[in-house]
Amino acid sequence: MPETKDLAAVGNAIVDVLAHCDDDFLVANDIPKGGMVLIGAEHALNIYKAMGETTEIAGGSAANSTACLASLGGSAAFIGKVGQDRLGEAFRQSLEDTGVSFVTEPMTDHTPTGRCLINVTPDAERSMMTFIGAAEHVSEADIDETVIASAAVTYFEGYLFEQPVARAAMVKACEIAKANGRKTAITLSDSGCVERQKSNFLSFITEHVDIVFANEEEAKMLADTLVFDDAPKLLNGLAPYLALTRSEKGSVVVGPDGTAEAVEAIKPAQLVDTTGAGDGYAGGFLYGFVRDMPLATCASLGSLAASEVISHMGPRPQQSLANLARDHGLIS
Repeated sequence: MPETKDLAAVGNAIVDVLAHCDDDFLVANDIPKGGMVLIGAEHALNIYKAMGETTEIAGGSAANSTACLASLGGSAAFIGKVGQDRLGEAFRQSLEDTGVSFVTEPMTDHTPTGRCLINVTPDAERSMMTFIGAAEHVSEADIDETVIASAAVTYFEGYLFEQPVARAAMVKACEIAKANGRKTAITLSDSGCVERQKSNFLSFITEHVDIVFANEEEAKMLADTLVFDDAPKLLNGLAPYLALTRSEKGSVVVGPDGTAEAVEAIKPAQLVDTTGAGDGYAGGFLYGFVRDMPLATCASLGSLAASEVISHMGPRPQQSLANLARDHGLIS
């Protein structure tokens, strides 16, 4: 079957609600700085009211990655669940406006679309409280075999991995991808996810995954080490490819030969909001990966996408990543 997409992503369909705040606001509302916690509908409403002036942007980790890949000139499809409501339609339209196909039918009941309340402190750190809503209801029935079979890489979001029904859907997608000679990838999403799901992550990655994306804390948690420099060695062989990000310290990539290579970060024009940095990195990396670029080039494309994303509020690029990549000599 000919490849019709670079990427098929399976993840949470979430609308990001962003606001600036100070550290006192985080303390007063019991929001863990730099982390992500799940909350219920009533709690979400209360925090939303307390946030004051907000910006609403379609988000979701894996969906953000597809948008970045599309901005580089790639093609992608997204599998995720929204409700039949205003935010669900806004999410769908926003994603399709980037050129990404949204192939999943909405919920048929009154389950609302998920939203992530993101409070950004002056140091640009984002602290997230997420009401999952419809997003957690991705199931095996939503896995489109044609889409998965024809995508070069199928990419999974660690946040969604925590839901057992969604995890079964991911296994089904992996089986389809492998049967058609395609690759699979996963982002670990959050160190809390890794702590809660470590054994499940290890089993799933070992059995099904070709590429693992993790930030410094996630990598240390998965490798069971306090020292990042030990993580690439301890995780070597878990999957054929590792891409471990370190914010301003760049990233470390490891290929099937086991050699770890450090790649420098690309400094943003200004640091405004780190929301979506890892998502941008994955989107840029995968754009290069499906085109058989060297891993270091893939990492540089990822760093470039992350750099653009963190230079403004919101998790998706506001200028053409393809043009930026050409300016940096990363693509022709």
